[in-house]
Amino acid sequence: MQTDLRGRDLISLQEWTTEEIETVLAVASRLKLERALGQPHPLLRDKVLAMLFFFPSTRTRASFEAGMAQLGGHAQFIESRTTQIAHGDTAREIGEILGRYNDGIAIRNVEWGVGNAYVREVAEASRVPVLDMQCDLFHPHQSLADLLTMREKLGDLRGRVLDLSWAYASSYQKPISVPQDLVMLATRFGMAVRLVHPPEFRLLPDIVDQARDNARRSGGSVELLDDFDAGMRDADVVYAKSWGPLLVARDDADGAAISARYTDWIADERRIALARDTAVYMHPLPADRNVEVADAVIDGPHSVVYDQAENRLHVQKAVMALTMA
Repeated sequence: MQTDLRGRDLISLQEWTTEEIETVLAVASRLKLERALGQPHPLLRDKVLAMLFFFPSTRTRASFEAGMAQLGGHAQFIESRTTQIAHGDTAREIGEILGRYNDGIAIRNVEWGVGNAYVREVAEASRVPVLDMQCDLFHPHQSLADLLTMREKLGDLRGRVLDLSWAYASSYQKPISVPQDLVMLATRFGMAVRLVHPPEFRLLPDIVDQARDNARRSGGSVELLDDFDAGMRDADVVYAKSWGPLLVARDDADGAAISARYTDWIADERRIALARDTAVYMHPLPADRNVEVADAVIDGPHSVVYDQAENRLHVQKAVMALTMA
């Protein structure tokens, strides 16, 4: 266990050791148990987390706010469009100033080509830890929750097959940060990851290369497929969600037109039956119901999406307690 995490930024899990990630999971499990037993844990009493949002949120905002309250602190919600951030506050100024007002800064900025760079610029100027609540490249707290959920449901993950697949959605061109983050984290824990998507929906080559390196070290694997059904067969985890063709699309309209070629990529009852009988279905939510995933699947016996969403609370509390105490 690694106990010296005070003041650490969490922007990419690739920058944290496996031992440090194991520490987060151990603390998250402890805090989850204490909450179930009604045992208070005000580890961050009088601490304040600034939460800066450039993108709408449900689970992220609610779980970070609840987590800070349960840790005895306060979460300060800041929306970019209703503050001077929209009129000229720079990333350096945000890091300098919010870092002096608060004990931590959390940022959600998923703008393609901008988000991660912005988070890092704030972190460079901040005297307190900066936490990535999702950027254009990474979603580390979601991946931690996913890993904790898979362990709770499946036990040892070495050799387990994760079908990490694109699925069609019509609502908007979703970021690629979830699959990018998860393919790198799952391969660090020995999983056999099938990365499944149509050719236009590839991830950044450097991300896939890092995942392959992780797999070599852990005994896992990365397999690239473009057949939705093939990815499902005998999988232990079906993680089918949409993301935009951000590496090839000229704009949102072009991305929507590309996506519309693959409307049959839906996680439905026939597809989930291809996976193992004990397989779990996962999705970070929100899902386009009966477009991205059938109601019968997301509400069915394989689905663990609500346990997965709950675990966002516990892993985030663990990260905040370890870095902000």
